[in-house]
Formats: sequence, C-alpha cells, structure tokens
Amino acid sequence: MATVSETHTAKKPSPARWLVVAVPYVWLLLFFAAPFLIILKISLSDTAIAMPPYTPLFQGFGALGDFASKLDFENYLFLTDDPLYIRSYLSSLRIAVISTFLLLLIGYPMALAMARAPTSLRPTLVMLVILPFWTSFLIRVYAWIGILKPDGLLTLLLQTIGLLGPNEQVQIFRTDIAVFIGIVYSYLPFMVLPLYAALEKMDNTLLEAANDLGCPPLKAFWKITFPLSLPGVVAGSMICFIPITGEFVIPDLLGGADTLMIGKTLWTEFFGNRDWPLASAVAVILLVMLVVPIAIFQNQQKKVV
Repeated sequence: MATVSETHTAKKPSPARWLVVAVPYVWLLLFFAAPFLIILKISLSDTAIAMPPYTPLFQGFGALGDFASKLDFENYLFLTDDPLYIRSYLSSLRIAVISTFLLLLIGYPMALAMARAPTSLRPTLVMLVILPFWTSFLIRVYAWIGILKPDGLLTLLLQTIGLLGPNEQVQIFRTDIAVFIGIVYSYLPFMVLPLYAALEKMDNTLLEAANDLGCPPLKAFWKITFPLSLPGVVAGSMICFIPITGEFVIPDLLGGADTLMIGKTLWTEFFGNRDWPLASAVAVILLVMLVVPIAIFQNQQKKVV
C-alpha cells in the first residue's frame, strides 16, 4: 500500500509540464506584450528632431517619476481632430468587411468541393490551394499590375476575343476594384483552409438522413452543412479580416490616390513625416479596434458553450 508521501510525490507536476505551459506565455510576453508597451510609450511621447525622433527617453528607474510626468495623450487627441485618420479607419474597415465577404463567397464553394472530393484526391487539392505560397507575395502582387494595367494582359485578352475595341482599355488599375482583386487573390487560401478543415470533419450521414426524410438539398445545406461549418467560417473570417484591415502593400501597389487605408497612413506618418509618436498612436488605436471585438466575441462563445 502506497504511503501518503509517495502519493503526494506521484501527483506533483513535473518541471517539464510547467515548461510546456510557460513557453507560450513567454513567447507572448516577448513578442506581443513587450513590443506593444514600447509602441504605447512612444505614442505618449512628443516628436523631436533627434534619434530616436521622440522624447522623453527612459533614463533609468531613478528618474521614473520625471519620465512619467512628460508623457501625455496629445497624439490621441490629434487623431480625433483630423478627419483624415477617422476616414482612414472607416475606409479600412469597409474594405476589410467587403473583402472578407467576397473571400467567404468564393472560398466556401471551393472548400465544400474539396471536402466532398474523393479521399485520395484531397491532399492534391490542398496542395493546389497552398501552391501560391511557394512564390513571393510581392512578386504575385506585381504580377497583378501587369495584368490589370490599361495596356496589360487583361486588356490584350479582351481585345483578342473581341469584347474590347483596338483602342479601348480596361480602366480598373489604381481603383478599389483592383485592390479587392489583389486582396481576394492573396488571402483566399487563408479562408479556404479553415473552411475545409471544418467541412472535412462533418458527418455526411446527416445529409443522407435529411435526404431520406425529404429535405431538399438547399434546405439541408442551410440547416445542416452551414451551421456545422460555422467554426471554420468564423476562423477564416478572423484570419482574413484582421490583416486586411492593416494591409499596406496591396493598396499601395494596386490602389490609387483615393484608396485610403490606415496601413498607408501609418507608413506615411512613420517614414514620410517621421512622426513616430503619432504613427504609434495610430497603431495602438488600430490594435484596440481589432482586439476588443475579438475578445468580446470569444467571451460570448464561452457563455454559449
């Protein structure tokens, strides 16, 4: 019969278990919390013609009181006074919402077809979805410039098949349409893969039972398939919506002067105007805009479960 001390020793967590639990928290602390605190501190500073271009600088814990007294919310107040930043945020959210909807509209049928394909064919289909990742993201965006520009491949194709006259050109380059095309193309795998993961696990006997009971295929889709795939819909939408909101490369290369997104505004303030405190304030507000709704959604999901 085991003694009490032996039983207590057997139940004591091993150091390896604590290490496994600690690694994710250390990772978040080093690569999320610490950079965020640095950006937050810079956003509360003032612009200076120096290197780094802001004050005050941290001089040690002995001068912590004087350091804290020089921090202020002036940059955040400036963001509310200038309509440029408000329009940038709203435009970014609009483009992100429309792009996410288009991605879901295109990606869901693709994922459903992949999930219902023969088992032996599914790995090949997954590989084809992730195949664009084997090429540089920047090169793929530049390829769309060659396709969409007025004298590009799209104009040449439409002229060849007779849909455009010899002197006519497609005028979608440097417009929001070109931005939507570039975003949907670039982020489509991020929508398809979570949807496929959810749909592939679904029990197809449920659809067979619905068919035996006289349920039409379309009604069975909305009553069975779509509700069971909601975790994939939410995951794919979040994975796409968050980075699209702060996207810079695609709007800069494919969009025009009227394409206003917070990523372009942030880059201008940081590198063009060299106003690091204001750019940091823009980044902090963007992070709060994205994190708070996600936290509220996750909290509601826990209550439902």
